Amino acid sequence: WGLVACGFVGAVAWTIYQFTVAMDLGKVGASFLGSLILGLMSHTMSRRYKRPVIIFIVPGIIPLVPGGAAYEATRYLVSNNYTYAVNTFLEVTLISGAIAFGILVSEIIYYIYTRIKQYYGKIKGKTYRKSYNMNNRV
Repeated sequence: WGLVACGFVGAVAWTIYQFTVAMDLGKVGASFLGSLILGLMSHTMSRRYKRPVIIFIVPGIIPLVPGGAAYEATRYLVSNNYTYAVNTFLEVTLISGAIAFGILVSEIIYYIYTRIKQYYGKIKGKTYRKSYNMNNRV
């Protein structure tokens, strides 16, 4: 079921990207929002299926990476069309940065969420992590 979950996370991230591009948010904003949702869903699925987060992030991030635009920028550069090459390389750089920033923000959000969950668990007397005391072995 983990493979299906990986595909589901990637499909949701791509759908969010397509909807935000259609709403004229731009490719950079759409990439940020798609990777933010991708990161949050990857953390959730990671906890649910007890697998590393990277297993869910990699299949979801592949459709968001601007490989076609990077190819176009290289093609413009080779054909001595420097103005288009610089503009396209700048767009590729901004999209790649937005993807990285979206995943970073999702990591921070999930970290804060787990800390709040642990804090309120300590107040109510619950513990979310088992602590083993090495002196009291049975």
